[in-house]
Amino acid sequence: MQNVQKYMYARTGVIALGVGMSDGTRRRRDPEARRREIITAAAELIVEIGVDALTHRKVAARAGVPLGSTTQYFATLDDLREAAIGALAAEIEARIDETRRAVVVEGVTPEGLARLVRRGLEDAHAIQADRAVVTAAVHDPRVRAFARQWSDEIVGFIAPVHGADRARAAAVFIDGVLWHSQIHDEPLDEELIRDALAGILTPSPASPSASAAAASA
Repeated sequence: MQNVQKYMYARTGVIALGVGMSDGTRRRRDPEARRREIITAAAELIVEIGVDALTHRKVAARAGVPLGSTTQYFATLDDLREAAIGALAAEIEARIDETRRAVVVEGVTPEGLARLVRRGLEDAHAIQADRAVVTAAVHDPRVRAFARQWSDEIVGFIAPVHGADRARAAAVFIDGVLWHSQIHDEPLDEELIRDALAGILTPSPASPSASAAAASA
């Protein structure tokens, strides 16, 4: 999970601290570096196998550290899960920032949103990370705030242009498109996504009967 690893390393300055050191030397001199490696390994595994399958032993094997190191830094599996999900949430937040900038460029139109959604479907790792966080949120109320971020941000992008109700409907549809890609071999076509979003976001003209009823009211 390069994005998570880069985020964790860049944020804490490990790249700078590690110049001229071997991996083993850096680990011995910087216990915090080992802690971050354990978190990164746990985040990778959550994406690959799901949060419920995570164990201290699997994380230790992925991180290349003794089993005792994982329990030294994270006494319980819940503590380790929470730290790893926090890393995934940070990655999702970074992608939200990227999406916010992209929306400004593409525009809040069915065509622009469909392009962004279809582009997102090509990032398998990002889709799996979202799935891992949402799956964890079903069982863990602490994670639900992270899981809601993406949908809430979509509503925030769309509502000023199309209204809150249509924005929420579009967000639900986009969530469905992302989950659809997890259980089908081929993601939906951009044209289909565009047409569906147009149906959600574009007010339909009132039918003659509806107009007559409104006029007589």
